Amino acid sequence: MDADSDVALDILITNVVCVFRTRCHLNLRKIALEGANVIYKRDVGKVLMKLRKPRITATIWSSGKIICTGATSEEEAKFGARRLARSLQKLGFQVIFTDFKVVNVLAVCNMPFEIRLPEFTKNNRPHASYEPELHPAVCYRIKSLRATLQIFSTGSITVTGPNVKAVATAVEQVYPFVFESRKEIL
Repeated sequence: MDADSDVALDILITNVVCVFRTRCHLNLRKIALEGANVIYKRDVGKVLMKLRKPRITATIWSSGKIICTGATSEEEAKFGARRLARSLQKLGFQVIFTDFKVVNVLAVCNMPFEIRLPEFTKNNRPHASYEPELHPAVCYRIKSLRATLQIFSTGSITVTGPNVKAVATAVEQVYPFVFESRKEIL
């Protein structure tokens, strides 16, 4: 087994966060009273609305800015955001779906081996930081992709990036470094 051989790694996307605007002012009290699956947080000035299909949670502000979380793909995030805009239209608001943007993607990937974290950190010092007294994982940052990887000794890697492509590229980039710090099987 060498780092060059093609190893199929399953990257499981667990959360996609997106933002969009409605280009109209939203009456939060009206949404809270007439909307379905709604929680009104008056002290914070926002409404939480949940959709069942796709399973997303939206944070709605009166300015018309909406943040959707919980989708498992970029397509599902857009579909959920459009469904949410449609449900607001049905409540009587003049909603125009604009400025849609995926802002964050969280994914998990399991390596087929365990990793020696102190050795990995020493070999990748400017990008990797490891504080075992504070957190059990190495924090590896790739500035060019704006991605952060949490690398655990079990071989589990949690990746946060601006989009799905950046997450996949980050895992591809870090694999050779992780491979050379793997634990040998006795």
